[in-house]
Amino acid sequence: MTLNSLGSASSWLWSGLLLGLCLSAKAPVQAAPVVLLPKQALAAEDIAIIVNRRDPISVAVGRYYRRARGVPTDHVIEVSFRAGSSEIAASEFESVYARVQSQTPEEVQAYALTWTQPYRVDCMSITTAFALGFDEDYCASGCRLTKASPYFASKSRRPFAADGIRPTMMIPGPTFEAAQALIDRGVAADNTRPSGTAYLVSTSDKARNVRAQGYAETIRELGEALRIRRLSADFIQGKSDVLFYFTGAVEVPRLTTNGFRPGAIADHLTSTGGKLTDSHQMSSLRWLDAGATGSYGTVTEPCNFVAKFPDVRAVIRAYVTGSTLLEAYWQSVLMPGQGVFVGEPLARPYGGYLMSNRGGQWVLSTYALKPGAYRLEGASSPLGPYKSVMTFVKPSAQRVELRLPLPVLKYYRILEGPAPAQGRDLTLN
Repeated sequence: MTLNSLGSASSWLWSGLLLGLCLSAKAPVQAAPVVLLPKQALAAEDIAIIVNRRDPISVAVGRYYRRARGVPTDHVIEVSFRAGSSEIAASEFESVYARVQSQTPEEVQAYALTWTQPYRVDCMSITTAFALGFDEDYCASGCRLTKASPYFASKSRRPFAADGIRPTMMIPGPTFEAAQALIDRGVAADNTRPSGTAYLVSTSDKARNVRAQGYAETIRELGEALRIRRLSADFIQGKSDVLFYFTGAVEVPRLTTNGFRPGAIADHLTSTGGKLTDSHQMSSLRWLDAGATGSYGTVTEPCNFVAKFPDVRAVIRAYVTGSTLLEAYWQSVLMPGQGVFVGEPLARPYGGYLMSNRGGQWVLSTYALKPGAYRLEGASSPLGPYKSVMTFVKPSAQRVELRLPLPVLKYYRILEGPAPAQGRDLTLN
């Protein structure tokens, strides 16, 4: 055999080896399809930020929040009133409120307030006063019920357009650094679909433990959507996965021993937790200091009417089906006139979707759909035309998983309502 023939044989051997390696390698996995979900929650374009020019921290927080969330510049509304007081008189508030109303773009559905004080307008919380206007029917003197919110348990995606209310939340400090950390937690929570735990704590304080009567039903309805633990204790400690923490107590000890997931909601049913800076009980701000992203408390004596506090089942249900923190909290309180909402309004840990490849088949997984009927449509171009792929029903708060049938398309969208007859039917249980 000549040297040339040896070289030729060697080339043939190498070519055969490379061919064998190529044949044994797995075929490349197709890029994950892109899915457009229906809009079922508020977003940056739906909110307006209200800033007090006479409060330097408010100005700084407003500026930071606008950038962090991408809120349109014309959705920043400046007002001016004396800072540092826990209460603003109704007469002064009316002037401030009129200015806000005149400058609010029509498309705005909700407000974010960027200060810690004032938290109260005479007998009302300031968040409810901005949401619904000052109205003494939302106040109470002694143990009596108040006017109900039109937004309670609402299915509306646009609260002002549908219910005439712009739900409002304070982004409190009291320092800029504290507010910045709160905002960062809210942003970090988005679309994370966390695996944390909801802690429903039944305390020995009988007067403040009234929400515990609803814990069993909460577990029955939502126990398959997330991990829920019902505890008979005065507090929890050393928990690293707190996503919800609901309790009833004057003070809640050992808060800082727990780890709160970004987006966590926590509150304690008591008389004056909403007196943020001067309460003789534990302030709702303590929850935020410990790492929660949202909380609630009352600014005047509510008595222990459960209707004046967040309904545990309602807030969890709304949150784990894709609502923002603002929407979930507001939709859970029937009589919010005396209660102040604090936190990062647009935190949405259960938004978005996950696409995974299982045995060569793409599987779409999402929480971010409200219970109801939907249709999945697909197309080879983002501009369409889209054709029906399947219909499905989401009956509860549980996560949806859809196995995309072959051949897999590049683009999909989910629309509310039943699909055309040619779609494949699928009911998710």
